[in-house]
Amino acid sequence: MSKLALAIHGGAGTILRSQMTPDKEAIYRKALEDALEAGYKVLHEGGAALDAVVAAVVSLEDCEWFNAGKGSVFTHQGHHEMDASLMDGQTGRAGAVAGVRLIKNPILLAQSIMDHSEHILLSGEGAMAFAQEHGLAFEDDAYFYTTHRYKQWQKALLEDRTLLDHDDRETDNDLDEKKFGTVGAVACDVHGHLAAATSTGGMTNKKYNRIGDSPLIGCGTYANNRTCAVSCTGHGEKFIQAVAAYDVHCLMEYKGLSLQEALRIVVNEKLLRIRGEGGIIGVDACGNTAMIFNSEGMYRARKEAGGVKEIAIYK
Repeated sequence: MSKLALAIHGGAGTILRSQMTPDKEAIYRKALEDALEAGYKVLHEGGAALDAVVAAVVSLEDCEWFNAGKGSVFTHQGHHEMDASLMDGQTGRAGAVAGVRLIKNPILLAQSIMDHSEHILLSGEGAMAFAQEHGLAFEDDAYFYTTHRYKQWQKALLEDRTLLDHDDRETDNDLDEKKFGTVGAVACDVHGHLAAATSTGGMTNKKYNRIGDSPLIGCGTYANNRTCAVSCTGHGEKFIQAVAAYDVHCLMEYKGLSLQEALRIVVNEKLLRIRGEGGIIGVDACGNTAMIFNSEGMYRARKEAGGVKEIAIYK
């Protein structure tokens, strides 16, 4: 019997204790704990790893303080374009969605694509039509509007640049609350089955329907019962170049490395060589979790059977 385990992340980047007020930190920690408990409750009640990661990510998507779902950043056109993906380590099935608007919980759409279509990745208007056909919840633009995201977008428009969700180049106090990231979860259930899920609003002021690593199986998300389940956060283009999520699996399967060592090599060696900033969370089939990042911080949490529980932000 495998050890129950769940790990989550809410983005990685320049997250400094010196820039965090006690009230703000308490908000983040509470949001991480809520998502952690939502996912772990599924595992504790004998549920599947797949359902656990979905529950955790839905909780994070419903929180405005992370760049996914409700808290998604603005595009250049002033919209919110969201991506998400999900993979079942037991069967290899996966579902993903890219560039959708007005979907309350993109991870639920990814799950619906996995369960009710012959496809893995749908995008844009077609994905939204699929969501309507399958009864997914929509919200209007007002639901996704948050003042801090709007100010972040206005500054990016003025400077005519895009911002990663973990970009540290802003200096205005009003914009200090910019460090919200891609969210994700990985889980191991009582049967040793693994699953991973990732969801994001992408980059502030992004143009041309830009899509990062989050909806790409093998880049931002991967799960295989033989090795691991992983979810990535950071500079999406670099994670795509590195095929980061699948590379963790390969190091474990072909070289026999532990989860911790495989993550260390990908995050602290391979990604750094191409100036890829970010982090990856993972779990193996024995219920061992790991959370590694090469940035100043990563919103993260994990819970394992036997009493291990951690909620952390800084290095």
